[in-house]
Amino acid sequence: MLVQPDFGLLFWQTVTFLIVLFILGKFAWKPILGALKEREADIEEALSAAENAKEEMKRLHAANEKLLQDARLERDKIIKEASAVANSIITEAKDKATAESNRIVEGAKIAINNEKLSALTEVKNQAATLAIDIAEKLLRKELSDSKAQKELVSEYLKEAKFN
Repeated sequence: MLVQPDFGLLFWQTVTFLIVLFILGKFAWKPILGALKEREADIEEALSAAENAKEEMKRLHAANEKLLQDARLERDKIIKEASAVANSIITEAKDKATAESNRIVEGAKIAINNEKLSALTEVKNQAATLAIDIAEKLLRKELSDSKAQKELVSEYLKEAKFN
């Protein structure tokens, strides 16, 4: 069984509802709707800022990639130049070392040749001195006798005529 409300109760409930509706419409809904619109605008602005930040991040990422690529190219170029300079220095050092060793070898050959000639001259001088000493001793021994002296002089005279 349903209870039927009285007309007076319905009337006052309706009046109260309309008063509350009027008060809410006048004082509460406008600020609530304004706050909602303001919040909606803030959300849209935040979304737009986020989208802009996303685009900026993409742009910065692309710029960073470009910088990294440029840095890599520069690094490779520097390494290549350093390698070329190192090879040049090594080649130059090898050439200098070869030239210096050739100069030292040539100097040593000349010194050896000079020493060889000096030694040969010394040996020849000693041989000549020794030969003269031996000849002198032989001549003294052979010429101690006057008969031997006469024979030697006549032999030398015969040889002198043929030459």
